[in-house]
Amino acid sequence: MADRKIGTREEWLAAREQLLVREKEHTRNGDELAQRRRELPWVPVEKEYRFETDEGRASLADLFDGNSQLLVYHFMFGPDYTAGCPACSAIADGFDGFAVHLANHDVTLCAVSRAPLAKLQAYKHRMGWTFPWASSFGSDFNYDFQAAQTEEQQRSGGGEYNFRPVDATPADAGEEGPLAEWAATVGTDWLTYTRERPGMSSFALDDGVVYHTYSAYARGLDGLWGMYQWLDRAPRGRNEARGPDDPLNFFRRHDEYDSV
Repeated sequence: MADRKIGTREEWLAAREQLLVREKEHTRNGDELAQRRRELPWVPVEKEYRFETDEGRASLADLFDGNSQLLVYHFMFGPDYTAGCPACSAIADGFDGFAVHLANHDVTLCAVSRAPLAKLQAYKHRMGWTFPWASSFGSDFNYDFQAAQTEEQQRSGGGEYNFRPVDATPADAGEEGPLAEWAATVGTDWLTYTRERPGMSSFALDDGVVYHTYSAYARGLDGLWGMYQWLDRAPRGRNEARGPDDPLNFFRRHDEYDSV
């Protein structure tokens, strides 16, 4: 913390009061953005998607599980992965704590991944999670909602992510170094790892019709990542500066840390 400031309580209080003005402005801006999300047009989902769940085969409407609102987390776990993405896992660590509250407010939270159900169930058991997790293996769901890329799209460019066209990925991308090491945490190479994409999508069920209402990707997921909300208030913040040969991320799956 070489760049820290040392001051008196009076100096801290004056600076804190100035910051409070900005924080309140940020809160009001967040309220306005939330309202604008709710005002987006609802788009009917006309394609029939099929999923595998713990209860058997399901449609998108079935995933609502009796509620009228559905929040889907697009969890990076491709068919060739041997484990779920560590970043998605860090986000999902918070799901069980608030899924019950959402369920009692007419909202179902469900993760969806392209890996076969058996892989998802085994990893879910390892992580000790209980939230619903459906497999979209063999379905277009992830591709249609910008949460996956085909091999052809990856080679030649195509598809979208975060509402922008995706360029082709060089064939030798991430062959070594931190990118290769990160991909190895899911048992793949970098190209296979990055064919899956993180995101979240919201749906509504009204009079038997499913509507797509919202999606977010990339930094749009920051607000869902409980760990980062706490780190943003810690003295060193996220503290993620790294050298070119350092590990891609500081965090691991929760069962991979050394005991403390």
